[in-house]
Amino acid sequence: MPLGTLDRSPPPFFKQGPSALSKLMVCSALALFLMVADARFRIAQPLRAAVATALYPLEWVAMRPVLGLRFVGTYFESLQGAQASEAAARRKLAQQSLRANQVEELEIENGRLRKLLELRERIGTRAQAAEVLYDAADPYSRKVIIDRGLAQGIAPGSPVVDESGVLGQVTRVHPLVSEVTLVIDREQAIPVLNARTGSRSLAYGDPSGQGGALELRYMPGNADVQVGDLLTTSGVDGVYPPGLPVAKVAKVERRADSGFARIECAPQAMVQGAKHVMVITPLSAELPQRPPPEDAAATPRKGQRK
Repeated sequence: MPLGTLDRSPPPFFKQGPSALSKLMVCSALALFLMVADARFRIAQPLRAAVATALYPLEWVAMRPVLGLRFVGTYFESLQGAQASEAAARRKLAQQSLRANQVEELEIENGRLRKLLELRERIGTRAQAAEVLYDAADPYSRKVIIDRGLAQGIAPGSPVVDESGVLGQVTRVHPLVSEVTLVIDREQAIPVLNARTGSRSLAYGDPSGQGGALELRYMPGNADVQVGDLLTTSGVDGVYPPGLPVAKVAKVERRADSGFARIECAPQAMVQGAKHVMVITPLSAELPQRPPPEDAAATPRKGQRK
């Protein structure tokens, strides 16, 4: 084809189209116009409302899994918090219960100690407080161990009382501890006085060996003994001070085939759970000692010259 026949004129405008810069400027101006018009006259508000209404079901469906996961997480967090609060409340309740029990126990112990002090003042003899450590290992006897011994001046045969009455007698003394045989031991006997009638007798430990009671032996079948009579120490043995509560008559059996009555007594002291006790100096130790024979011989009698 000859070169003269080629068309060298540029293409028309509608075939070439606007340039990219022109499109950018036109779109920017249109956007700016729409923003100003929407801000001034809210021309896009109906369109926005229609689009929001059309998209609401899709948004609701899309948010269900998110809300479900959020609810599950909140549930487990609240469950853990509730469990932690419950555990803390239970611990606090247990601590308060323990403190309440301790306060109650201290009040009971304080009352017993006050009664022991009152008993010590009423007795008028030397005495010292002691604490029961544990029961003796012998299962066939009724004995306890206290925390006083030779180092504290405890002597064998010393009476031991609690706030309610006579508990027993010291039968063995060690350097730092002592063994106390309770009044309910079957090998133990104590002279008693019936506070109602004034009659004297002997109270022995439970002959069955099971403990928990005393028995008045060799009492005539017609003896004036009634249920509820208070038995106190008579003081004739030189060991127990007179007037200490020992037991109360619990049962009286008068049998026709025997000349003696069977009388069971309940001890006044806490033979099964004593904690604080008082060790009393025996009456024999309080009495003045007799002078030696040589001193008695050297002492001139009345009317005798030296």
